Amino acid sequence: MSRRGTVEEKTAKSDPIYRNQLVNMLIQQKTETNPLSVLRQAIRGVTPDIAVKARHVGGSTHQVSIEIGSTQGKALAIRWLLGASRKHPGRNMAFKLSSELVDAVKGSGDAIRKKEETHRMAEANRAFAHFC
Repeated sequence: MSRRGTVEEKTAKSDPIYRNQLVNMLIQQKTETNPLSVLRQAIRGVTPDIAVKARHVGGSTHQVSIEIGSTQGKALAIRWLLGASRKHPGRNMAFKLSSELVDAVKGSGDAIRKKEETHRMAEANRAFAHFC
């Protein structure tokens, strides 16, 4: 039981143009198609279902696979997209982010690789799932 009380769940404000929270969480990117659909597809493609968490049991640390909720999964996806776009060489952040979003929609890029690596790690450590 926490001494500080409960934490209120924060909700993001909607974007004034597209009236969507996801667009407000990231910047808009310019393509020939609808930027809102590209953004949704990119985040949906990068969002992980399961992840690994370190658990200390009996003097040894095990990587335990856990399921991720939709809110936490979207936050991880946005963090991975931004991190991957920062690694891209280029002029400005808008150009790098748009190229990473387009790569995520196509199924390639560093953010997709990070998701696949996380899923592979969780599959390999599925034997320790009873430690949850």
